[in-house]
Amino acid sequence: MSSLAPDFVKTLVNRFTLDRETEEDSAGRVRLQTLVVLRWIAIVGQLLALLFVHFGIGFRLPLLSCLLVVGVSAALNIALFLIYPSAKRLSERGAAGYLGFDLAQLAALLYLTGGVENPFALLILVPVTISATILSLRSTVLLGLQAFVLIGVLALWHLPLPWDQGGLALPFTYKMGAFVALVLGMLFIAAYAWQVAEEARRMSDALTATQMALAREQQVSALGGLAAAAAHELGSPLGTIAVVAKELSREIEPDDPLAEDIGLLLSQAQRCREILARISRRPEEQGDGEAFADLGIANLLTMAADPWRRQGVTFSVQLKGSGEAPNLPRRPEIVQGLSNLFQNAMEFARSEVVAEVDWDAERIRVDILDDGPGMNVDILSALGEPYTTSRPEAGGMGLGVFISMNLLRRSGASVGFSNRRGGGAQVRVTWPRQQLAKAWAKAVMGVASPDASGTLPP
Repeated sequence: MSSLAPDFVKTLVNRFTLDRETEEDSAGRVRLQTLVVLRWIAIVGQLLALLFVHFGIGFRLPLLSCLLVVGVSAALNIALFLIYPSAKRLSERGAAGYLGFDLAQLAALLYLTGGVENPFALLILVPVTISATILSLRSTVLLGLQAFVLIGVLALWHLPLPWDQGGLALPFTYKMGAFVALVLGMLFIAAYAWQVAEEARRMSDALTATQMALAREQQVSALGGLAAAAAHELGSPLGTIAVVAKELSREIEPDDPLAEDIGLLLSQAQRCREILARISRRPEEQGDGEAFADLGIANLLTMAADPWRRQGVTFSVQLKGSGEAPNLPRRPEIVQGLSNLFQNAMEFARSEVVAEVDWDAERIRVDILDDGPGMNVDILSALGEPYTTSRPEAGGMGLGVFISMNLLRRSGASVGFSNRRGGGAQVRVTWPRQQLAKAWAKAVMGVASPDASGTLPP
């Protein structure tokens, strides 16, 4: 049990730091209309309590001052309703400021009506509790500190509690007891609410991530079935094309202008048949030696780019890391994923495609650069989703990038797309070195585990 307290404190500190770094990223979590409705409920309750105590019970209150404080809150609510649409979502900072104002307004009302001696002082816990359920730990802590200061001020300075026959004077000990009770109650309720809400958020995030992963796997599986069906269906037409082209080549003289075109047709038909055969081949038929052969990274990149090289476009590999260049396993998902990316780069490049390789002890990074027109900024953020393409008029389906990203992610890589400042596109593929090395060692089973730096044994 003694180790649980330091772990809990460490978790809170890490969470607080993370919330400071990502405060602006959590924008849009809270709907303004939700907080406006809660404030209207508070305003109606405050008005009813003030009027009942003043007129119903006959306790004399500074009614005009109290109504002015409530009126300021109501005016702000009306202004927010008129300025912003009902669907407006507040940023983390905006929601915290909204609840901070509610704390200050309630403290001003309590100051006019007895401070912590007022039974309604318990309501000062409400804004902090709301923050614990919908905002980050950092915002909740800041609101808790504000409430702590306000409770302390109300315990020492406030107008007398409205009472009949000369008023009621409570001892200082009772006031301090009320102060301690409010503070402890605030801490306990806020901590409990935040913990429950955090568990719910974590479960929701995990469920969303699982659903996205399953959806992607279903898309990849569907594409695999589609590829197998296409390979089967295209076999007969390609065979017919090859037979007809071969017959035509026999009937045409070698010096005929069409001979070269027919020869090209035959070679491309043969290439299509080889590709379809490779797609149809089961993974276990490919052999472990071929799948996990150890190639230098420059050779592997060259092999992935070679099928798509064309006249007028040069290709080069530049090694920029320090020390010995790393090796990449010749795994089908790595080779095919990089090959699809090189295909796009070669198609759009004007004169040059460069593969820049950088590495250190933590990661291996490959940048695929071309000098083409760059990527369409309208779809840049959506690249990697199926059927996202900048060339629908040319028959592009946007599946090449989608397949590449999923293949490379299976190897542990992350893929990013951007436009270069000088023109052209950049695709960055990054592998965590330790993860890649462990995955390879596990795949071949007989290889020893990598060392701490992520280096594979020879």
